[in-house]
Amino acid sequence: MLLFLNALAHLLVDGLCAATVFGPVRDAPGFTELVLLYNTLAFSTQCLVGIAADRIGRHGWGAAAAAIAVVLGFVLPVPAWLRICLIGAGNSLFHVAGGVMTLERSGGKAGPLGVFVAPGAVGLTLGTLWPQLGSLFAPLLVAFAVAVIPLEKAAPVKELPERRGEPPIGLAIPLLLTLAVAVRAVGGCAVSFPWKTGALMALLMTAFVFAGKTAGGFLCDRLGPGKTALVSIVPAAVLIAFCSAWAVPALAGQLLLNLTMPVTLWLLYRAMPDSPGFAFGLAAAALWPGTIAGGLMHLTGPLLWLCVIVSFVFGLGAILYAEKTLNRKGRLS
Repeated sequence: MLLFLNALAHLLVDGLCAATVFGPVRDAPGFTELVLLYNTLAFSTQCLVGIAADRIGRHGWGAAAAAIAVVLGFVLPVPAWLRICLIGAGNSLFHVAGGVMTLERSGGKAGPLGVFVAPGAVGLTLGTLWPQLGSLFAPLLVAFAVAVIPLEKAAPVKELPERRGEPPIGLAIPLLLTLAVAVRAVGGCAVSFPWKTGALMALLMTAFVFAGKTAGGFLCDRLGPGKTALVSIVPAAVLIAFCSAWAVPALAGQLLLNLTMPVTLWLLYRAMPDSPGFAFGLAAAALWPGTIAGGLMHLTGPLLWLCVIVSFVFGLGAILYAEKTLNRKGRLS
């Protein structure tokens, strides 16, 4: 029950943040700078929030406070920059708090993580296309803030498999996986999709992203992270690099690429099981600069193909290396 409540809240939080940006903030002076500030607060601060969350705990209270902050950013008649600060900080805190609650109750499985992260894409699209939905999302988030604290207390934490005597993992795997997230974002955001016009195609893209993220965790539990990465990243690289101009293969590529999103997060957690908040926040913090770099690129032809292929292959290599090393140290048994 807690997992599905957090998953729904993820949709609502991202949806209300988008509804605020493209609703009451849309016509404010300096809109581009405000969007940059929001994304920086929402993404880049998650690793710092994660460190604090690992020390303080009380993740249900954190998720509730985050939801209220996002609601206040939408409803209060305050300057646009203050709205952005409220929803940006709330978004960052919610992702960490909800992510940690999911990880701590997953029993070492990746499937629940995919269920939690996937709905965010749906909320983002809905709030962007129809900001008026914020009037529905806000009261639902208030209800979530009331319900999440008792539900978290009632949901038992499932410890990871026995870890006694495990050798220290070091920093190599977390750093490599974090870099892989950033590099893969560069390749993914360097590509344009000329067919993605109008609400229907945006919703269709979102559906494929949602399906990929949801299925990725369960596929990881069944095949392991390495095989999941091999069957997803290799064809995704080909489809996105060479077929982005056509909707059907590009959508298939998006689904395949997003299969690895919960896999990378799960490997970070298994590398740092005592710091779930920091592990979750690292990936988000790395995603934003990679997204900016990819969006600023204006590559075409062979240079674009090379950028996509190299960035995706780097991500594949990071996952394979992490799996091999974690297996050798007994972290995935």
